[in-house]
Amino acid sequence: MDRWGITIPFFDETLTESKALIAELPALGYTDAWSAEVSGTDGFVPLALAAEWAPGLRLGSAIVPVSTRGPGLLAMSAATLADVAPGRFVLGIGASSPVIVERWNAGEFVKPYARTRDTLRFLRAALAGEKVTESYETFEVNGFRLERAPAVPPKIVLAALRPRMLHLAASEADGAITNWVSPQDVRKVRAELGPETELIARLFVVVSEDAGRVRDLARRMLAAYLTVPVYAAFHDWLGRGDVLRPMHEAWAAGDRQAAVKAIPDEVVDDLIVYGDAATCRARIREYVASGLDTPVLAPLPGGDVPVAQAVRDLAPGLG
Repeated sequence: MDRWGITIPFFDETLTESKALIAELPALGYTDAWSAEVSGTDGFVPLALAAEWAPGLRLGSAIVPVSTRGPGLLAMSAATLADVAPGRFVLGIGASSPVIVERWNAGEFVKPYARTRDTLRFLRAALAGEKVTESYETFEVNGFRLERAPAVPPKIVLAALRPRMLHLAASEADGAITNWVSPQDVRKVRAELGPETELIARLFVVVSEDAGRVRDLARRMLAAYLTVPVYAAFHDWLGRGDVLRPMHEAWAAGDRQAAVKAIPDEVVDDLIVYGDAATCRARIREYVASGLDTPVLAPLPGGDVPVAQAVRDLAPGLG
């Protein structure tokens, strides 16, 4: 069965306000619910509640940063979710960004690839119930063992944008999560990842046929994300370096308004799914045809219908 995921909680609702719609998701045809962790809800509590509200869903974090929690705490949180939803929880981890790790969480964003690799290796051992005493490149653990290891260790997937992390996801993890991509970009990512490894991507969706309104909304989001160094490097690798250069130059000069305006229409149209609901569903199928295993929809407010209605209208069973 094709996977068809959704981001929880919904953008215009609190977690408790999202309960009824989350419970409705399996009947609508959604197979997955994925949380995020930036500056809203944390990555675990929405999944724990969804495990009870919608017991048919696969649940995943996309993603939990590896540098905002200690390794042992991360293992405990993952083990708790794996116990609540045995066989249905997927732990998504990633390097995150300097803003989230350092400015907002008083951590250190150093050696992001190595820290992600080391955390993956630690979690594999810890979630299998092993006692871990190990000096990794980026941290040391001495004598950690989960009090209760999960009966079914969760799969672990990595946030991966460029070849080195994609290769790590293919060789040592159970999947890769990417973000801000077009269907053509998916083909390039898939070529690096290989054919067998699950590829997951969050797709931002606006159910609206008003292209001007969608582009105005999306440009603000894109400027905030694509100026982050890891995403800037990702889109350089994808081939957008030249078209995004005016945005980066304006942003570096401190002119946020000019940076937003400098994002070309074609970049917005590449990276945002929009149109009426049928058009959006067809566009999502293009991603799947290009090699995406698990689309994770993120319906944005500001479209022609409320987010809750967009969630229903975008359900896979409708087209």
